[in-house]
Amino acid sequence: MASVTVIPKLENNCSALAFVFGSIRTLIFAVFAIFAFGGLISDYNCRIKLNREYKEKLIFALVNASSIDELKSIVSDSEIYDNQKEVLLKVVNAHSLSIESRESWALNLIEDEEVVMAKSLERVDIVTRIGPTLGLMGTLIPMGPGLAALGSGDVSTLANAIIVAFDTTVVGIGAGAVAYVVAKIRRRWYEEYSSNLQLFVNAVLENLKD
Repeated sequence: MASVTVIPKLENNCSALAFVFGSIRTLIFAVFAIFAFGGLISDYNCRIKLNREYKEKLIFALVNASSIDELKSIVSDSEIYDNQKEVLLKVVNAHSLSIESRESWALNLIEDEEVVMAKSLERVDIVTRIGPTLGLMGTLIPMGPGLAALGSGDVSTLANAIIVAFDTTVVGIGAGAVAYVVAKIRRRWYEEYSSNLQLFVNAVLENLKD
């Protein structure tokens, strides 16, 4: 008789814990999806778009600058990102170095920028891969107590477990999908940023060779 009363309590406790953990995961995924998408919109509004004509004009200006001060002025007055300006100015300030040392220093600066961009994508990439997996786990965990409750005739507990399972799965897959879209768009932006930075650095290096 004692065993009959203890097992349902255990099942109810497990079901409650599964519901709590499932709800927490659902909330975390939903919050991340909102922040990731909001961050993407914010980055889009702050994004600097350079057309081909402007890049061509800037490159010719950097290559044909007649002095270090003029080169610095062109970089400072340009419409590129502040981080790109900082890199270019560091390369310009290394004009006293040898050609090999200056090129190595410029390459190192570009690699540092690429590392920063890669780190900013790591979290989104992790959620892209783990989100659906955790959503599947959120399906299986509450189903255990739910099926056990079904054996004892507790249909209400089974229904709650199924609701938690489906909600967690949908949100997990949704978070993964949002993270994938965010990562895809940001990766394209970062590739454009890196390509433009290398283009401008090469123009500065060509000017400093003279």
